[in-house]
Amino acid sequence: MEIFEELKERGLIAQVTDEAEIRSLINAGGARFYIGFDPTADSLHVGHFMALCLMKRLQMAGNRPVVLLGGGTGYIGDPTGRTDMRSMLTPETIEHNCQCFKKQMERFIEFGKDKALIVNNADWLLDLNYIDLLREVGACFTVNNMLRAECYKQRMEKGLSFLEFNYMIMQAYDFWHLNETYGCNMQFGGDDQWSNMLAGTELIRKKSGKDAYAMTITLLLNSEGKKMGKTAKGAVWLDENKTSPYEFYQYWRNIDDADVMKCIKMLTFIPIEKIRDIDNWSSERINEKKEILAYELTKLVHGEEKADKAQAMAKAAFGGGGELPEKDISVENPTVINVLVAAGICASNGEARRLIQQGGVSVGNSKVSDINTLINNGDVIHKGKKIHVKINLK
Repeated sequence: MEIFEELKERGLIAQVTDEAEIRSLINAGGARFYIGFDPTADSLHVGHFMALCLMKRLQMAGNRPVVLLGGGTGYIGDPTGRTDMRSMLTPETIEHNCQCFKKQMERFIEFGKDKALIVNNADWLLDLNYIDLLREVGACFTVNNMLRAECYKQRMEKGLSFLEFNYMIMQAYDFWHLNETYGCNMQFGGDDQWSNMLAGTELIRKKSGKDAYAMTITLLLNSEGKKMGKTAKGAVWLDENKTSPYEFYQYWRNIDDADVMKCIKMLTFIPIEKIRDIDNWSSERINEKKEILAYELTKLVHGEEKADKAQAMAKAAFGGGGELPEKDISVENPTVINVLVAAGICASNGEARRLIQQGGVSVGNSKVSDINTLINNGDVIHKGKKIHVKINLK
């Protein structure tokens, strides 16, 4: 199967410009494409994971990725999908985050001569002369069209800052610059980026008379229509110091039944023929499907050894033997409420108390109803069905 057809079967393609041309370029390995990553944190998260997997698939098919770090656009902040303005980041924070992104991306993308390229738009955006930008780029846009863009609509009622209003122009300028400098002929992104991406293709056509293409990938949503990768504690990170391999494994192991095959298709590198076979398994094998998903994604992000360990920990939590994740803590009075907070299982005494009162905490095989229940060294605390921790008292 050609790569474009495989992307379609995996459910990855949302919208395209000039589909016939894009299909021909991608299938022939002729796409030099880019995806942008704004450094809003010091780690990539599951929201970026899908884009990284797409880049990897396309590189394996002979196409050349250009990774664009938003060291310049990070000064503005993308308003897409936001109900309020992003916090302003310092130059030092932006640079630190860019370096963190680079290290993580090297696990997925092969960089080097005639391979993938990594660039930072700070190298050209920060030196732009404002008047020149208005004359060279601003003249190619109409405010009427910009205001109709989906990325701005939800912000109009609360107020869209002029700073953020410029984001579309900056992103379009990126595509034009990459096209002129590196021969980049295609842009990929989430389907919430469609308006910004069209702006880039139009700018290239107006200024250079060249053809440029854009394709959006389907945003990964759960069965309730919310973005995946979110938990009660925040985002699911690719940095193991922020989301451990075990927590990462458990996140995917516990997704809704209705989302399992969608995630297997979109995110794993299991051959499409095998996926078709898995899709035909009976509903009684849903947990087996979830284990495959969790293991494959943990292996992709953290490596086989850590994926094996995370899987063993998960099986141990459900009575299958093996090792559990452990927490070393020191508390004067090791009551269950104090231990829950000290071990980071709950963020506060109030959260721990409510969880216990609602029957969401077990020690060993016994539900806990008293917040003053004492915890012994080596006890296993269970928070709901997803978090299981062996406690080592110091």
